[in-house]
Amino acid sequence: MVQPDTVIEIRELRRTFGATTALDGVSLTAPAGKVLGLLGPNGAGKTTLVRILATLLAPTAGTARVLGCDVIKDAAPLRSMIGLTGQVATVDELLTGRENLEMIAGLYHMPRSRARHRAAGLLEQFGLTDAAGRRCGTYSGGMRRRLDLAASLIASPPVVFLDEPTTGLDPASRLAMWAAVEQLADAGTTVLLTTQYLEEADRLAHHIAVIDHGRLIAEGSPGELKADLRGDLVEFHVTDPAQRDRAVQAIVPLGRATAGTGRESQRVTLPAPAGAATLRTALRLLDDAGIAIDDATLRRPTLNEVFLALTGHPGTRDDGSGPAAAGNSPVTARSTR
Repeated sequence: MVQPDTVIEIRELRRTFGATTALDGVSLTAPAGKVLGLLGPNGAGKTTLVRILATLLAPTAGTARVLGCDVIKDAAPLRSMIGLTGQVATVDELLTGRENLEMIAGLYHMPRSRARHRAAGLLEQFGLTDAAGRRCGTYSGGMRRRLDLAASLIASPPVVFLDEPTTGLDPASRLAMWAAVEQLADAGTTVLLTTQYLEEADRLAHHIAVIDHGRLIAEGSPGELKADLRGDLVEFHVTDPAQRDRAVQAIVPLGRATAGTGRESQRVTLPAPAGAATLRTALRLLDDAGIAIDDATLRRPTLNEVFLALTGHPGTRDDGSGPAAAGNSPVTARSTR
């Protein structure tokens, strides 16, 4: 049974494009006033799902409801209750920042005085007041993304869809966008956030759904997903890179260890079902083998290790420069398949 505060309800949603299946029986719910993180690699089906929820695309099968409205039958009234920020900022470069927001307000039939007041408030909230009178063609990429998000909030919608809103942003702009999303949730807005950035999902999302090849393969809070990797991990750095493979062999009695690659080639990771006891035993075995290490830690799995275990490849670093360093954890996370 759907709870009274359920804002998004998806049941067995399918969408095909010819012979290609973009969504394959996805079922998912989201409560009010929380951030639902939709995590998955490129082509997983995240944007297709957002477009269906935003009434821009019809599903092939299944149902989707937002704020109690069916996305097909109630599309017209639903559009006035949601906000959407896509992967590319859609601002009019010939208009100023203020004019862009006031134009969007007019599309919502907002009285002119209220539109001016609302635009001024959003420009201040997103740090754009000083640039409000400048044409958007002079804005940086980060400024355009912030203005785009402000435009999606002009009518104070109770639900906002953010489709990879920080892709391509510099670190400072990304942090500003994260702060904006946190403010939305604190104010009671329900946010569906799609992202490839694991740090972003870990920081912002109350609940995460992992999608791959159009299917929902796992869901839970960040902590629950990490716990599904069956316990802690021991991680240590070998002083001499030439001894890394010997270190892996030395701790074979404790389980299957894996070594990092590239800049992390001196790192070795080992599942630690016994926690601190595994760490102590590993240190003793390494010492017996005459292998020096720089440091050793006992830690929880990262969200990237969850992502790797579920999808078979690592996610993306928050600087957007490529795959995050994979933990190469050999254990398997809980799946919803």
